Amino acid sequence: MEARNPFKLALPVLLISVLAACGGEEKKPEEEKYAVPVEAQLVMLGNVSSFYSTTATLEAPAEAHVVSRIAGLIESIKVEEGEKVHKGQVLATIDAKRQQYDLERSEAEVKIIEQELNRLKKMNNKEFVSADQMAKLEFNLQAAVARRDLAALQVKESQIVSPLDGVVAKRHVKAGNMAREFEELFYVVNQDELHGIVYLPERQLAQLKLGQSADVFTSNNQLHAVNAKVLRISPVVDAASGTFKVTLAVPNNTGELKAGMFTRVELKYDTHENVITVPFNAIINQDNKQTLYVIADNQAQRREVTLGYRDGDTVEVVAGLQSGEQIVVRGQQNLKDQSQVEVIGSLDVASAK
Repeated sequence: MEARNPFKLALPVLLISVLAACGGEEKKPEEEKYAVPVEAQLVMLGNVSSFYSTTATLEAPAEAHVVSRIAGLIESIKVEEGEKVHKGQVLATIDAKRQQYDLERSEAEVKIIEQELNRLKKMNNKEFVSADQMAKLEFNLQAAVARRDLAALQVKESQIVSPLDGVVAKRHVKAGNMAREFEELFYVVNQDELHGIVYLPERQLAQLKLGQSADVFTSNNQLHAVNAKVLRISPVVDAASGTFKVTLAVPNNTGELKAGMFTRVELKYDTHENVITVPFNAIINQDNKQTLYVIADNQAQRREVTLGYRDGDTVEVVAGLQSGEQIVVRGQQNLKDQSQVEVIGSLDVASAK
């Protein structure tokens, strides 16, 4: 019996193992890195200011509560609420027939006394006229003239006039009503310039000065600011509240603002010029650290920065960034350090403005 060759048996097994090993080895593809789309902006120099935000109530510095100086029936109303009036314009009239009668009687008394004085002065025989008689007539004439002038004043005061240029804010009476002496009939206010009353904490006193600029915003328009100036600074601090009063001069040529409005005020303290500024929305707060992403070689590098003044949507970068570098301003929430990025929008500060 022919003996089996062990090499003949081992060769097929070896070939099967090699083929199995070659067939089982799979080539793994390299991991693909996806670029995150972002918007970027060049870092440039700019100006940024420091503000203190607070609230203020607007007041009209020129206003008048127009009252009746005499009692009487309101004959007519010449103006209505909301109408513009000028100084000296008649607002209403009061029935002054009694005052007119008093004026005519007083004028007659003056004429009678004047005629008697003139007659005595023309007499040729002066010894029939005593000095006491002449003095008495002189005093009577002065009293009669005073009564006449007072009656004329009351007739004049029956015409209710505006003491200033402004707008009729309130009308308290109607035609046919009975007006009492010193009763308020109208409220007239001039709103060409308003005063903003601000109460600031004591620590802000050293940073404030007359003429300092302030921006005033109303609830109706939070984007449009009215430029105001510091008009007065109270020299005393209220012990109860620890605040002091500041009065702002607020121009109101357009009539947009109204007395009594509640406004937001930003007092400008200081301005840093030619400093590095970036959009505030580019800043990310991570672990109580302010960071942003700088683009270099299509990679986003997380950079810790130190911030300075903030002015609206712009913030000053004191340290950690150089002018001319490119930063991510949108899409940074999807990034991590060393992420690949694709810039789909880029602008500099000048073009953004």
